[in-house]
Amino acid sequence: MVLVIVFGAALLVAVLLSGLAARSVLSTSLLFLVGGALVSDGFLGLIHITPDSDIVRVTADLALFAVLLTDGMHVSFPALRRSWRNPARALGLGMPLAFLGVALLTHFLVGLDWTTSFLIGAVLAPTDPVFASAIVSRKEVPARLRQLLNIESGVNDGLALPFVLVFIAAAAPAGHAEDVGFASIAGELLLGLLFGVTLPLLVHWLVRFRLLGAEPSLQPLLPLAVGVILYAACHLTHANPYLAAFSAGAVSAALAPQAKDAFEPLGGALAELAKFAALLVFGALLTPHLFGELSIGGYAVAVLCIVLIRPASLLLSLVGTDFNRKEKLTAAWFGPKGFASVVYGLLVLQAGIPRGEEAFTLIAVTIAFSIVAHSSTDVPIARIFDVEELIGLPDDDGRPQHRPDPGMPQGHRDTGTGSHDDRPRTQ
Repeated sequence: MVLVIVFGAALLVAVLLSGLAARSVLSTSLLFLVGGALVSDGFLGLIHITPDSDIVRVTADLALFAVLLTDGMHVSFPALRRSWRNPARALGLGMPLAFLGVALLTHFLVGLDWTTSFLIGAVLAPTDPVFASAIVSRKEVPARLRQLLNIESGVNDGLALPFVLVFIAAAAPAGHAEDVGFASIAGELLLGLLFGVTLPLLVHWLVRFRLLGAEPSLQPLLPLAVGVILYAACHLTHANPYLAAFSAGAVSAALAPQAKDAFEPLGGALAELAKFAALLVFGALLTPHLFGELSIGGYAVAVLCIVLIRPASLLLSLVGTDFNRKEKLTAAWFGPKGFASVVYGLLVLQAGIPRGEEAFTLIAVTIAFSIVAHSSTDVPIARIFDVEELIGLPDDDGRPQHRPDPGMPQGHRDTGTGSHDDRPRTQ
């Protein structure tokens, strides 16, 4: 119960400070991360959590599933068909370059074998828009930039997973490797996709019967029921739950936009709660002992992964696109490591591979650095676009920025989400 009290207290503090967070570099995500670290064995000792604890695996798993389900509901297939080229470049070129860059740094600066180095590269390749929410949710940020970051982060989790599983199997000691081959990995992914597509289709078919249908007050629970069934079915059958969650959200939104709109407030709140719980638990793992175990080369990898590898790989992938300089730099910077990397890092730790604990330490420190760096810079960078919109400054291509309607108060400009621009924000 101590953990429940700590979570409740952290949630109360985060809600009370969320208005301040929306106007400053303060991050509610960072509050939970720091809160978890403070109550852990490394400081106050109020809760006792180890990396192999079931609560770590379950909370990270649920958080990633919930976030991907709600992210999938924001996918617009018509918009995706119109603007698929830039996300395809980020996924097809930028992600492999980041994967390779992290692996090379890990091998030469930390001294890990090639297999484990490539495993770390695969774990840290995915990005997460949760820790850059001001960039992907505010209308003053160009729509094509928000779309690029949303699609990239929504898809790269599933793309990285097969490589993570393959390298874990390859790194296992001889005679102890799990029976994980390309066929079984492909089967898990295909089964997850099958579940994610067919279950929303079945529910949509049932709703069309005259005797069936949800009351307006209960309509938000319909996608929630789909998510609960899907989560359980995936874990019972070893289908990939993350691909299932994202595909189910996208299919549900395409089939029933009104149900998606009804679910959005509830789904967003549930995803936030799951995310905060995972951050609190993950923060409890960030003890001084863990940071003390990482070598100087490991710290160099963690920093360079954030400030060099991700920016350089995405900038190279966007060469020749119509993004202006400011948009390219913003997209290159916001490649935060999030729940997918947390979950995949736990898979590495629990696999029992040689030097697996060292690999997890490097992964955990990199994620912590990323959360601090990205969740504390999204508001200031989003405001750069906001200021240019207000004063009509030309962008880097010499085109004038859009000016808001002078008859509309600045504090009530449309943000594209149906709420006010100055609303409290959680990251």
